[in-house]
Amino acid sequence: MIKTYLPILAIIVLFTACKQPEARRPVSVKSGSFMRASIERNKGLLDYEEKLIDSIIARDTANTYHSSSNGYSYYFNVHDSTQSYTPKEGDVVKINYDIRTLNNETIYTSEEIGIVDFRIDKEDYFPGLRTAVKLLKEGEKATFLFPSSLAYGYHGDEDKVGTNQAVISTITLLDIVQKASDSVSEESENIKQAE
Repeated sequence: MIKTYLPILAIIVLFTACKQPEARRPVSVKSGSFMRASIERNKGLLDYEEKLIDSIIARDTANTYHSSSNGYSYYFNVHDSTQSYTPKEGDVVKINYDIRTLNNETIYTSEEIGIVDFRIDKEDYFPGLRTAVKLLKEGEKATFLFPSSLAYGYHGDEDKVGTNQAVISTITLLDIVQKASDSVSEESENIKQAE
């Protein structure tokens, strides 16, 4: 008799054991309110910094400011209209720059930073610097006003640049040391079209 019930019992156990496991519900449900608050705080900070930068621009009647599509403003200290080539991704350039507060107080002098060999879009410098260099031609010098999100962000540089600190930086493109191979072919193509 046990022999007849044993196969039936095994089949019942087999069918009940193959049931899909139920997903467990999370212990606590997050509403996303922290992220929403963080987004609103960052929008407010950016708006505040843009107003500060706009007031600096309004007071500075000696320079002609340009707005970058990347979210910062700048003016040329030295502008060279005879040059046509601006650095492209992969080019190696020599730059010199300083960093100041929006009150024009020096954080890092260009001497402290020194001359930097910089591979365009391949180096880990602050976001504003990485895009600003691509606006300059060899020998040009420009002053950029970066909101904190394009400077060192909410961490600062963990030394002299504070948390969420907007900065002014004067950048000089001293030399284009090496052009990337696709930049060289693009430049020679542009020369052929000009002839």
